[in-house]
Amino acid sequence: MIKIEHIGIAVKDMDVSCSIYEQLLGTACYKKEQVASEGVNTAFFKTGENKIELLTATTAESPIAKFLEKKGEGIHHIAFDVPDIVAEMDRLKAAGFVLLNEQPKKGADNKLVCFVHPKGTNGVLVELCQEIK
Repeated sequence: MIKIEHIGIAVKDMDVSCSIYEQLLGTACYKKEQVASEGVNTAFFKTGENKIELLTATTAESPIAKFLEKKGEGIHHIAFDVPDIVAEMDRLKAAGFVLLNEQPKKGADNKLVCFVHPKGTNGVLVELCQEIK
């Protein structure tokens, strides 16, 4: 893993949350995107090398809706930048981690993504991200 790619934060109201983070970080959201396959809308902020992704549910069945219902607003996942997502998935499977995706899938912000089950990572949902070239 190269670096932390972003921290994902689940929010109930994207407009309110974008305003909060624009004030907090002193910078505007640089990208908003819907990821229909995950049932989420996203908004990205960048400050220096660090990125924050806000996520809000678009359907009641989405993972973010379930997270918000169970845990409320807050940190949802931490994402790591990887140079070769398939090789990293193979390495983690061989080490005994449970992956939530059999194959990488298209995520937000021009990335291929895969999630690692939080039961094997001390309760933290981990996302692997590889830039789509």
